[in-house]
Amino acid sequence: MAETIFLAGATGAIGRKLVPLLIEAGFTVHGTTRKPDRADSLRAIGATPVVVDVFDAEALKAALLRVKPDIVIHQLTDLPFGLDPAQMEEGRIRNARIREVGTKNLVDAAVAAGTRRMISQSIAWSYQAGISEITEETPLVEGATAVRTLEALTLTTAGIAGTVLRYGLLYGPGTGCDAPSGAINLHVDDAAHAALLAVQTSAVGVFNVVEEGGPVSNAKAKSILGWQPFRRGDD
Repeated sequence: MAETIFLAGATGAIGRKLVPLLIEAGFTVHGTTRKPDRADSLRAIGATPVVVDVFDAEALKAALLRVKPDIVIHQLTDLPFGLDPAQMEEGRIRNARIREVGTKNLVDAAVAAGTRRMISQSIAWSYQAGISEITEETPLVEGATAVRTLEALTLTTAGIAGTVLRYGLLYGPGTGCDAPSGAINLHVDDAAHAALLAVQTSAVGVFNVVEEGGPVSNAKAKSILGWQPFRRGDD
């Protein structure tokens, strides 16, 4: 029997790429959106839409109890399209609330539904600066409270095997950024592929998922997940 996945954030930049990958790999996917008018787009790519707000804890719990997924994938964010600088201050506040309150609601609902695995999106640019190569063992900066909360809820909740994917700064279709824009980058297609591999390998723990050449090492994801960033620009 195919495993069932509850994908929170299925209409986001990564979610839209990830749903078809999961369907093709044989998983049954239930994908969330806050907006009823996006339900048809989820059906069109093979997912069963779940219209729910992650901040509505009771409705979220009811949805998880109905679906009873084997795996929950947390790809929820609330940042402005293209990381518009004029909107980033408010976006960071909204995004922190998703990481803290939204993740807690999602984890509590998953536990209630008997879910055994959770994979969550985090970020790879909150490390403390250092002279050596940055790995998953490098401490995070002191101010990364919301990131720490999301990761701790994913990794330390009893009964759930947790995986955290620390993504680079996303670019590519649907992100609002056509090209890499910083030192720690990641194409959205590569982000979706890493999530698929995390599901398929059942690997737990923290993984940096970033492009080559920056200060953050992706060696662990390459070794354990079998992930490789696609070499663009060589065609």
